[in-house]
Amino acid sequence: MKGVSLLELCYQLGIVTSNSRPRVSDDNPHIEALFRTTKYWPGYPYGGFGDLNEARVWVAKFVDFYNHFHRHSALNFVTPNEMHTGAHLEILQKRSGVYEKARSMNPARWVKATTRNCSPTTEAWTTPVREANSGAALLEAAG
Repeated sequence: MKGVSLLELCYQLGIVTSNSRPRVSDDNPHIEALFRTTKYWPGYPYGGFGDLNEARVWVAKFVDFYNHFHRHSALNFVTPNEMHTGAHLEILQKRSGVYEKARSMNPARWVKATTRNCSPTTEAWTTPVREANSGAALLEAAG
């Protein structure tokens, strides 16, 4: 009697497997990007924390910064808080106007026919689900 492979079992149970690089078990690009952001944030404790409470205070400050001040490229350079409150719509509209005005004042500076994309992001994913690569689609194709 032969059991199913772990990957096939995960698909059957509706479990989405890791999106790490193939054959690299300890790689998660999303958490690595977050670690880089923390390490480049002013006040990163390179010497470690004195105690658990000090670590909690630092993390709380970092999370506040990350959600309210850090502009995310995946969100078209607005903060998560601006995205969640809907303020990003006005910000991106104003930004588009600034780019268009700058382009009209100095068209030779702009190589491309259009300025930066300032359209609002409608969805934000840490790991987007791609229908063609989903477990259900693979099982169906294997059929």
